[in-house]
Amino acid sequence: MVAVAQSVGPHGEVTCVSGRTFCLSTASGQIRPGPYGDGVFVEDTRILSALVLTLNGEEPHALGGYPLGLGAARFSACAHVGGAPDPTLLIERRRSVTEIWQEQIRITNHSVVPVEVHVGLHAAADFAYIFDVKHGRHPSASTGRLVDGGVRFDSDDTAESALLGIVPMPDDHVDGSLRWELLLPAQGSWEVELTLRTGRPSSDEVLVAAAGNSRATASGVGSLARPRISCSDVRFEQLIERSIGDLDSLLVREGDARYFAAGTPWFLTLFGRDSLWSAMMALPLGVEVAGETLQLLARNQGVRHDPVTEEAPGKILHEVRHGPQVDRGELPPRYFGTIDATPLFVTALERAWRWGLDERSVEALLPHAERALAWMRDDGDRDGTGFLRYAAVGEGRLSNQGWKDSEDGICFADGTLADAPIALCEVQGYAYRAAIGGAAMLDAHGRPGAAEWRGWADRLRARFQADFWVDDDKGGFPALALDGSGRQVDAITSNAAHLLGTGILEPWQEEAVAARLALSDMDSGWGLRTLSSSSPRFNPLSYHGGSVWPHDTAIAIDGLARVGAGSTASHLLHGLIAAGDHLGFRLPELFGGEQRTDGTRPLPYPSACSPQAWAAGAALLALRAVLGIEPDVPAGVLHLRPMDPAPFARLTVEGMPLAGGKLSLHLEDGTLQVLESPDQIEGILHQGRS
Repeated sequence: MVAVAQSVGPHGEVTCVSGRTFCLSTASGQIRPGPYGDGVFVEDTRILSALVLTLNGEEPHALGGYPLGLGAARFSACAHVGGAPDPTLLIERRRSVTEIWQEQIRITNHSVVPVEVHVGLHAAADFAYIFDVKHGRHPSASTGRLVDGGVRFDSDDTAESALLGIVPMPDDHVDGSLRWELLLPAQGSWEVELTLRTGRPSSDEVLVAAAGNSRATASGVGSLARPRISCSDVRFEQLIERSIGDLDSLLVREGDARYFAAGTPWFLTLFGRDSLWSAMMALPLGVEVAGETLQLLARNQGVRHDPVTEEAPGKILHEVRHGPQVDRGELPPRYFGTIDATPLFVTALERAWRWGLDERSVEALLPHAERALAWMRDDGDRDGTGFLRYAAVGEGRLSNQGWKDSEDGICFADGTLADAPIALCEVQGYAYRAAIGGAAMLDAHGRPGAAEWRGWADRLRARFQADFWVDDDKGGFPALALDGSGRQVDAITSNAAHLLGTGILEPWQEEAVAARLALSDMDSGWGLRTLSSSSPRFNPLSYHGGSVWPHDTAIAIDGLARVGAGSTASHLLHGLIAAGDHLGFRLPELFGGEQRTDGTRPLPYPSACSPQAWAAGAALLALRAVLGIEPDVPAGVLHLRPMDPAPFARLTVEGMPLAGGKLSLHLEDGTLQVLESPDQIEGILHQGRS
């Protein structure tokens, strides 16, 4: 792969992340409370809320900052001393996150004479809960007290403590500022090293002994495979490279299982829907993370009915929160309010099985898949309509429980909001695919019930055809949802793209959906809008009402390629690549849905997560779609259906892990060639729709 030019985020922020520990700051390297959650966070709690460097009482002039691979960054600044026309002092800060946060600050005197420098470092810790930070609630911060080895901070509200280790120790600590009085020789340097350790110890000695014992479980999780990519459009190479790096940085170990945390800063935790989609998107990097994610979710699968957490037998959870302040969160710490994670669990298992997940793991997970299928039939359809529906069960719960879970995410064409209980179109597609895939796994493993689930899927498809399709003069489209009265929620949205390739639509309906997605009210030129620009609710900076989500666009690209709409898929892909080019090839959670015109750039969304797992996975899903990779390792075959027309003149992928071996493919001028594949796998090349 080519070397990737690293860059800061869409708002000028630089993120260092490893597992559930991360640091966010501006490109200056200075840390202070701001609108994007600046600080050092460990398991949903901000520890360091301020770290501001001064020289002779003034902040140095920032020259910029940028990431250095995974979990690390460099920041540069300069300062004038003695009236010289050129900067005299060069300041370099190197920051890293592994199990703990560390920073080295080096100050170098590039003048020909010694200079006096009064170094100040203001440090503070506020132990703020992540959602207090998100909503601009910044509690009072402690400036700590000097102890052996550094500065100790204690929370007034929790039992949390932190030690900012300092080498060398400061000359003084006054009003929250650490101070060093230096005489730097000509061409001489001075350096201080900072290390942050957290815990709940009863003494300074115990806290110091806890070094390397951070609560975050980030280090040693193992790196992802890195296939070699060569493309006639070098930007696609860069997008893939950066995306794999972002997924690596978001990989968290929980006991013996790994998963992709959803995104930093707000969702650095296990999310049922997000972690499942991310694991499926990352299958070209190996099946191991998908298998371990499924195992972790299976251990947390619902076993009882609980109206507070919305848990139900067989249901897959929505999210988990950590830290001493989880009761202050917007939702219960272990929350099940999701309608789509459960069918996605079954589909993720089927896809991992097809990609070669070992039989022992598959067999251990099949009982959990059966319970998930039963939830779809029973609790997912509690009112007996035949569709999976949701309705919030109390205060402080998500009113919308699909992936568009904002309060205004589900609306009619006239902008009116839909009333619960709501049956989302894409969720019925997920459920149909889960039932068909689940039946295939049951048959293959000699378990009963396959015929029952195929029959259930057939009945769901028939009901969907009868109740969801909206006829109009443009060929028709599936309703976004059915509301509590069974009315078709008729807004034009990206949700319909999730139905492509699931099997719940007729071929002519898939063609109509593909044609609708190609229109300019949906295709922004940077990717697919979540809501048509013709809607009265359209807002390019609405979270789900007109913005572009890279993962959503990638799902559309994959679906369009599957149904033979390669031209539309290719146009969306090139839009996403162009957006990545302007965003340093790190695709954020979402960005603005303004129309692309000459000279414009994607509009940053103010509080978007970056990096974000399924946004990073979007590039890998697009790669799979371009090459049309569809393995069936249990059957010993590899189906290849390259996108037509091909979006690139040339694309080569080498060393993709598959079935204990490697897969290498070369696409040139629309012709796909298998360069390498596992001996036991037969490649079958197809043309046209799947």
